[in-house]
Amino acid sequence: MEKEILEQYNKVKDILSEEEFLAEMDEVRPDFEDLPFMDEVDVAKEVVKNHIGADDISKTEDSLEENNDDSTFEEVVMTDELLEKYDQIKEFISEDEFLNEMNKLKKENLNVSFMNEETFADQIIGRYVEKENEVLTDREEYSSDNIGLLEDGDKDKSFIGVVKTISNPRSFKTRKGNSGKVCNVDVEDKTGKIRVVLWTENIKHLKNISEGDIVHVAGVDIKDGYSGLEATMRPRSVFEKAVDANPEDYPIYEEEITPIKDVEADTKVNIIARITRIPPIRSYNKNGKEGKVASLELQDASGTISYTLWNNNVDLIESLDLNDGDTVKILQAQVRERNDEKSLTHWDGRIIKGDFEVPDFEHEISKIGDLDDGDSDIEIIGVVTKIQDVRKFIRKSDKSEGQLRNFNITDDTGSIRVTLWGDSADLDINKGDIVKLIGGNVVYDEYTQEGHSINTNFSTQVSVNPKNLSEEDLSIFDSIREKLQPMPIEQVVLGDEENVDVDVMGRIMSVGDVRTFERPSDGSQGKVRSASFSDGTEVVQLSLWDDKSQIELEVGSAYLLENARVRFSMDSISLNIGSSSRVIKLSEDDAKFLPSFETLEKMIYEYREISDLDEYDENVYVIGRIFEVFEARELERDDGSKYLLRNIEIADNSQAIRVSLWGDNAKREFDEGEAIKIQNPRVDLYNDQLTLNIAGSTAIVKPSDEELMNLPSFDELKEAIYVPKEIEAIEDNDVNVRVTGTLKEVNPDRLLLRKCPHCGNNIGNLDVDSESICDFCGETFDEPRTTIMIPATLEDETGEITLTFFDNLVEDLLEMPKEEIVNIVSDEPGALDGRIEDLEGLTVEIIANVSYDEYNEDRKLNPRKILQKYY
Repeated sequence: MEKEILEQYNKVKDILSEEEFLAEMDEVRPDFEDLPFMDEVDVAKEVVKNHIGADDISKTEDSLEENNDDSTFEEVVMTDELLEKYDQIKEFISEDEFLNEMNKLKKENLNVSFMNEETFADQIIGRYVEKENEVLTDREEYSSDNIGLLEDGDKDKSFIGVVKTISNPRSFKTRKGNSGKVCNVDVEDKTGKIRVVLWTENIKHLKNISEGDIVHVAGVDIKDGYSGLEATMRPRSVFEKAVDANPEDYPIYEEEITPIKDVEADTKVNIIARITRIPPIRSYNKNGKEGKVASLELQDASGTISYTLWNNNVDLIESLDLNDGDTVKILQAQVRERNDEKSLTHWDGRIIKGDFEVPDFEHEISKIGDLDDGDSDIEIIGVVTKIQDVRKFIRKSDKSEGQLRNFNITDDTGSIRVTLWGDSADLDINKGDIVKLIGGNVVYDEYTQEGHSINTNFSTQVSVNPKNLSEEDLSIFDSIREKLQPMPIEQVVLGDEENVDVDVMGRIMSVGDVRTFERPSDGSQGKVRSASFSDGTEVVQLSLWDDKSQIELEVGSAYLLENARVRFSMDSISLNIGSSSRVIKLSEDDAKFLPSFETLEKMIYEYREISDLDEYDENVYVIGRIFEVFEARELERDDGSKYLLRNIEIADNSQAIRVSLWGDNAKREFDEGEAIKIQNPRVDLYNDQLTLNIAGSTAIVKPSDEELMNLPSFDELKEAIYVPKEIEAIEDNDVNVRVTGTLKEVNPDRLLLRKCPHCGNNIGNLDVDSESICDFCGETFDEPRTTIMIPATLEDETGEITLTFFDNLVEDLLEMPKEEIVNIVSDEPGALDGRIEDLEGLTVEIIANVSYDEYNEDRKLNPRKILQKYY
């Protein structure tokens, strides 16, 4: 244990053993990695503080920010010192403008402790006065001091010393979102040592500075820091080589390189080694604080050791472009020992990537075909030929959430599945990538074709598209990649192999509703959604299961489907999209080789005018404008489950037709006059009228501008569809005729029509109590299904015709809500007879369909809408 750390331990030795003290240091250390000034002694002090409290210490950058908000902001006041600075630029800006700029800079930098009012003034001066050629060291206040004479609170100090350590620049972000960098340099002369803190704008001075150089530091402020005195640089401070300094006047810099096998616990060492492994970065959560860690594996001629980077230091892997095989010099690495195993921790030292003398090391790459159960710490390289999405799971032990991801690697000898866990599952890996895997164990796996797979761990290195591959390897991998292109859907449909996984690319032509079902095996509930998919060569039906059924597929958009499972049915082939499949939405640039949605539509479907439709038509589409929207109704299936139905009516140049929307489609909002295109509806005959049913393979989309040009306006359609006719001119199966006539023979006797909710049979005047029984189906029910109706005859100058008003039209005639009508008549039959009889002689203009009454061998009107009524 170093002397300074031992001094801290002695304060708590009655509370903690030496081993416990070091263990707590390991726990505390990651919490302070993002504090630029802290070293190992400071970590020890933090452990002491946790047990016996601590003296006040200087606040860090982040903690200062908490107390520096606008509520505590004090405006700048012109002092003699500031006035002296202002005088340098008074010919350029007024005093008020100068103070305004000062206040602006002060507000922007409230959270930056090393900046003060003089710093802000210098920045403003720099905008107007060119001072790059000013030699600050010629000024009296920049004369050099001995480091040992510097004191807390000194301003504009200068000193010369030898550089002992330089840290790698470290990025930081304050809680207010400001970004920057900081670097610590330890400088020493024969009277003492000091840490120089260089911020973002100062770090450029280190470009040509190395450990052992004698430097001149000027224009800095001195203060007490976490580990002694610190010199904080201003934007215009000096940090340069002292070219005229005599090395004999300064301490000797010795850079002793320690072989890995000789490192000793609780010391700081310099080593030169080769990186043999860089495992993925791992995240952790401690006391609600998120952190990250990575442990590199190093090797020199004497042995191997792990080297741990914490939090912001992890970014050095990317910023220094560290890769396995690189040689590095690591200065001032902290040596730790736990369970008799030594390791290195990066704290305040430096990593230098270079070409150092270290024995070459090559991983022995295994061929995938040669792997066998029980092989450990294996190394392979190959092409990703299959990959699944990240899967979440709940651990049984502590109910915490975990994640994994499976993918297959293939080389010229075989293929094997690899499982990544935790943060490694988030690596950006795609099919066709080349992946090098260092570390992992081959385990028995009955669910794979090979009978085994590779399980990774936290020390496994996964390199995606590594550099410096041989021409031979690249040639092998390119030949594997060529076979990864998506398959034409026509080739899938014409194939004769079931239960194989294929990749296809195409556009969604239609999307069905999500349906729930019960699995017979365990009674659990599953979900499935159907869709149709085409690339222009063929159309195939998709079945998206469970979580995949929740993906919001957009009709007309292009997708890449990976690992879709081919399934045969009696007369067709479909693709199952399950947990191992991937659904990847493509940009139009990625989908440029696919036909457009409009082109696919014309290739697959045939356009029909509504008047040309026939029952059982398939693969057709119609374009119409909505001219009536009905309320959605909740209905009940035989099994008691509920579903929604909404009817709308559309029309084109030729005719109108009713459209029945089910499930989620019934929830869609439609507006009268809106133009829609219905693709691949089911055409049924209902009550002698054709109806379009929107099923799972049907899509409702917006027509193109060209298609809209051929569609009449809403007003034109109303005139064309609501054709006025006299009763004499009415024909069988007329639709949406507009008829005006006078009501007569209005019959109040059948106002309430009660039916069994199970079979729909008329229950007549059966007394309905809390549990009635249907004479027809024998089922019990609490409430019948009630319809209100008024039969009558409509007469004009040319003739007469029977008609019956139902529900909402009865409400319109009686000007009463249905519920009120039912309650009145149920309590007192005949109570509304007089009101109904008063309808005799009422003239009405209605929209109606015409049907043929076979019993009476006559036509009959089925009113749909009342346009006008008057006496």
